[in-house]
Parts: sequence; C-alpha cells; structure tokens
Amino acid sequence: MVKQTIKIFCRVKPTKGKTGLYEIDEDESGGPKLTFVVPKDQNLIVNNTKEEYNFRFQRVFDQQTKQEEVFENVAQPVVDNAISGYNGTIFAYGQTGSGKTFTITGGAERYADRGIIPRTLSYLFEYYEKHPDYVYTTHVSYLEIYNENGYDLLDPKHEAAKLEDLPKVSLMEDTDQNIHLKNLSVHQAGNEEEALNLLFLGDTNRMIAETPMNQASTRSHCIFTIHVTAREPGSATIRRSKLHLVDLAGSERVGKTGVGGTLLAEAKYINLSLHFLEQVIVALSEKSRSHIPYRNSMMTSVLRDSLGGNCMTTMIATCSVEKKNVDESISTCRFAQRVALIKNDALLNEEVDPKLMILRLKKEIVELKDQLSLATGEQPTDVLSDEDVDRLAKMVGVYIEDTDPEATLAVGADMRKINECFRIFKRLVLERKPGRAGVTNGSLEDEEPSVSEDSGLGSAPPTAPSAATSAEVKKLKDLLQQRDNEINILVNMLKKEKKRAQDATLALEERGIPFTAGEEHQPNGPGRPPSGRNKHRNREERSRESVNVGRSTSQPESREKETTPPYSQSTTVRLRKLGGEMSVGRQEAFEIFKRDYEHSVTIDDQKSLLKQRYAEAKQLGEKVNASRSQINHVKAEIQQHRMARAAQGISENAGFSEEPDVEEQRLRERMEGEKASYKVTFNRLRVLKTEIEHLQHLLERGRLQLQKDFELWW
Repeated sequence: MVKQTIKIFCRVKPTKGKTGLYEIDEDESGGPKLTFVVPKDQNLIVNNTKEEYNFRFQRVFDQQTKQEEVFENVAQPVVDNAISGYNGTIFAYGQTGSGKTFTITGGAERYADRGIIPRTLSYLFEYYEKHPDYVYTTHVSYLEIYNENGYDLLDPKHEAAKLEDLPKVSLMEDTDQNIHLKNLSVHQAGNEEEALNLLFLGDTNRMIAETPMNQASTRSHCIFTIHVTAREPGSATIRRSKLHLVDLAGSERVGKTGVGGTLLAEAKYINLSLHFLEQVIVALSEKSRSHIPYRNSMMTSVLRDSLGGNCMTTMIATCSVEKKNVDESISTCRFAQRVALIKNDALLNEEVDPKLMILRLKKEIVELKDQLSLATGEQPTDVLSDEDVDRLAKMVGVYIEDTDPEATLAVGADMRKINECFRIFKRLVLERKPGRAGVTNGSLEDEEPSVSEDSGLGSAPPTAPSAATSAEVKKLKDLLQQRDNEINILVNMLKKEKKRAQDATLALEERGIPFTAGEEHQPNGPGRPPSGRNKHRNREERSRESVNVGRSTSQPESREKETTPPYSQSTTVRLRKLGGEMSVGRQEAFEIFKRDYEHSVTIDDQKSLLKQRYAEAKQLGEKVNASRSQINHVKAEIQQHRMARAAQGISENAGFSEEPDVEEQRLRERMEGEKASYKVTFNRLRVLKTEIEHLQHLLERGRLQLQKDFELWW
C-alpha cells in the first residue's frame, strides 16, 4: 500500500489581453509558488481586503510551457505507476476558457499540440514494444456526463446525429460499494492507431457550444479511461490497473457571461456538479467527517476511488491571468489547496488468473495420481479413449520434430500411455523402412554411408561412420546452406528488378510515352495509353505505398500490422451519402460556406503540412530500402568470402578456421554501420508515420465539424 496526498500542478494560460499582477516564485522551502496581487480599491475609506494571495504547487507552468513538458511532469509518473499495477487519475480543473481541454485532449491545429491523452497512448504502446518480457492488453472507454446524464461516446452500434440518441449510462453499486457503469462499452486497442481512432471518434460526439467566454466550450464532463492488464508469460498472476483522464467542464458566472436558454441550463448543471465535487473535497479534507457525499452527483460517484480511495491522483489547475478573470483564478487555486490535503491509499492490483490456476491445478492432480499409482503399484486397467490416443500421437509428433537433444516426452507414470507411445514409435519406424534407400525428410544424417567390400574397410561396421566421413558430411551441409542463401539473394534481386521495371513502365505510361516491350501484358491492349481510371488507381496505390512505406521496409522477423482507416466506415458512408443527396442550390451554398468558414485556413495548413510529411516519408522509405539493399549486398560478400576461404582450405588440405579474417572483419563493421543507419532512419519513419496518422485524424475531425456547422447554418 502506498499512502500519498493528491499532487497538484498549475498551468497559466497564454493570453494576449491585459493581465493581472501575478508572479511565479519559490517559497522558503524552495517549492514553486504562485502569487496574485489584487490592488485595493482606493475609493473606500476603510478597506481591509487582502492584497496578496500565495499558493503552493508541485510545479507551476508559465505561459510559454509546451505540451511535452506538461506531459513529462504531470502525466508520465502516473502512467508509469499504472503500468506497474496502480490505479491513476489525472483531472483538469478551472474556469471556462482556461485551457483544460487543450491540456487533456490537445489542440487540433498542430501535431506538437497533442494533449495528455494522445501522448499517454503513444507512451504506453512504445513501452510495450520496449518490454516484450510481459504480455500487455489495453482497453479504453469514453464516458460523457452531460446535464447529470451519462452517455457512451464509443457506442459501436450508434448512428446518432445527436447526443441524446446515444445509449445512456447508468450507475450500479454492488454489496462492496464498488461502482459499475451499465451500458458503457469497453473496446480493446491492439496498437496506438486503434486507440487514437477511438479517441477521435469520442471527441467527434462531444457536446461543444460557443459561449461569451469560449468559442468552443465543452459543455460536459468527459472521462477517458484506459484499462491496462500485464501478465508475465507462464505466470498465473495478473496486474490490472485503470487510468482515468478527466476533462471537467469549466465553471462560469452566469451574471458575467449573460447566457440564456440551453446554455443557461447547461451552466446550472455544470456549476452544480462542481459544487458537489467541492463538497466531497471539503469532507475528505476534514478528518472529523464520517460521511462523504459521493452519491450527490454522477461524477463524484464515478470518481469515488480517485478521491480518497485506491488511486494515485494528480490535479492540474488551469488559470487565466487576464485582469477580468483573476478572481476565478484565485478560487481555482484555493480549490487546489484543499485537494492537496486529501490522502489516497493506493494498492497494487494483483490477482491470480482463474483459468490459468485451474489448468495448473488439473496438471498437478494428474501428476499426483501418477505418483500415487507408482507408490501403490496399482495401474488402471481400462482402455485409453480415442481422445487420449490422439493426444499422445500429437505429443510424439512434437517430440520428434523438436531439434533440442535435451527434449523430453512427459506422459506420466501411466503404463497404458507409455506402451501406447512405444506403439506409435514402432509404427513410425516401420513406415519409414521402405524409404531407407534415399534421404529421409531432406536430412543427410538419416542416410548411412555405404562402404564397399573392395576398399579394404569391409570389417568396419556399417552403422559407425568414420570421423572423416562425418566431417565431410558437415562440410557438404554447410556448402548446401551457402548455396541456398545465394539463391535466396538472387531471387530477391530479381524481384526488385522486376518491380523497378514495372514502376518505370507506369511512369512512361503516365507521361503518354508508349511502351513497346511486353505490350501483350497491358490491360488496355497493345500500343494504347493507360486509361484515366488506371492512372488514378496507380496514383492512389503509389500514395498508399509512400504513406505505409514503414510496413514494407520492416525487418523480416517482425511485420507491421496493416493500418486501419483514420475514421470509421459508417462515417465514410454518411459523408458520401450527404454529398450524393445535395441539391444544386445546396451544393452552391456549401461551397460559399466552406470558402468563408473560419477554420478553412487551419484545414488548408494541415493539408499542406500533410503533403510535406508524405514527401519526407517517401524519401525516408527510399533511404531505408537503399540501406536494406546494401545490408543484403554486404551479407552476400561475406558469404562469398567465406566460401572462397573454405575452398582454399580444402584445396590446400588445411582446416577451415571459424574466426573471421581481416577482410571479413571489415565487411562486418561495414554491415554494422549500415544496420545502425537503417535503424535510425526506420525509427524516424515510424515517428513520421504516427504524425501522418494524427494529421489525417485532425483533417477528418475538421471535415466532420465543417459538416455539422454547415447543417446548423443551413
């Protein structure tokens, strides 16, 4: 058990307006301190109001702080603990328009503006790749609490156009006072791309509205939960943890904003839920309180473990230092100071997998029965079932195919199984006897060397070959392996040349130059230029190859998974259907709206940046291919050099030394240098691939937002 208080951080929002007096300094103990100075009203004769407000935090991030620095200091320690098996929560609190959503989710304009959630997903899957000694599984869920009603933002069956069409999530409590969320779907993410697809799908369905304080104000509380499971191969112990990343809706003063209608109702629910959250914080900070009002709101019920429970919690307070918002920023810092008084008891969430434990106990029961039969001398007399015989046949087959000389065949102490295994072995030997004249299964060791009677060695037993014969057989096997490697290299070179010739043919066809060689293989007939459809298809194929070049250039031992589309199939169908059903007048209105759209500049910038990343990825892909070809070429030179040395040793009756000579050492150093260059370029290509996918997600999100805004405008 780890006992610790909730860690609090503060982030100051960048602003171009007139700021109030604030200062970031250190207190007497050397800790960060945020100070607000509020001048007194000189018109009053007696004014005893406080002028200076000091607040302590673990760290204060000023206006110039980057997203990466916030993640490394605030989120990364919590994520590391979640991987180790401890529950974690990170939530942002502050007034509306102070930068909570930007900190948690990130901005939609630049790749560097990614928030804590996408950076956490990238960090998790990078950690999984670096630590293959554990088996990790990741599941995500996305809950939105809007007007005290819960909605599943990742519902797989929804075709909803409005938030109210999504399934509502209800709270269920068991006898141990554990909260369960009914109708909240949990989705498995096998890689970073799948997890980001789920995140962007949920963000598309969130409730966002324009208010006087914020052009894109989130009108609901959102909780993105990551469930991490870790298990060591062969172990029955599983570590489970959950990581809540919470984006709270911002509090606002209705008298200052002057909103009405739906925005006023939303503001009431937001302020009420935040008031209940503060009640829970106050009750937890007072040691004399015996009752904690978790059930007052849905949000406090969901975050019960995060507040005073089994969790490592971190809070980041977002402050706006504009002169008109200084009062709300001071209130936010006061709330953070009360949160810092709460102590959580974090437990390591380890449990035993019941399925693995059942299998282990069954195996132990069988072993104990075998030991008991050996000790008492009593053997079962019933006949083995067909399933047992098939299982023994498979075990014998695995034992025979295993090349490990220390391998064992564990069938227990049951004499029925032992005799059945002997019968299987005998049957296999009898089946192999007719084919003894040749080499069995392509192995040179199965064929015994024949010794003629006239050679003077007739007295030697036929089953005991001399040491010289064994050495010659080994030498021939090595030579055969080298020939196989050379053939593989030549086949790969032929394939590359064939593909290069096809690419050159396509390039000539696109320029309108007829290609005479091999005209009978052209789909358009001899001498005809390629049709526009084929041109378009070829361009699409090459663009896909340039984006996914990291997959084709990966190592042979580890193949990349195929990337999934950046948005769901249902979204694509809806967009195509919308474009097909538009009337002429509506299409013209859509073009006018798109031309004057406020975010059109951002979308164009993202498109141009995406084109640049495509070009860079193509260059890196060509460089990776060149490095790989060079590595294969050096390997072939090493093999040829070794073959030459072996031939020279045979001709001179000298033994072949396994130690590399000077030339081979030089080739090996050259190959290691190429491998290092290949690794650096390939890692850069992987990072670039992630950035391209993120830009594609941002463009798709912008298109969907453009569609929604046009529907409202129309």
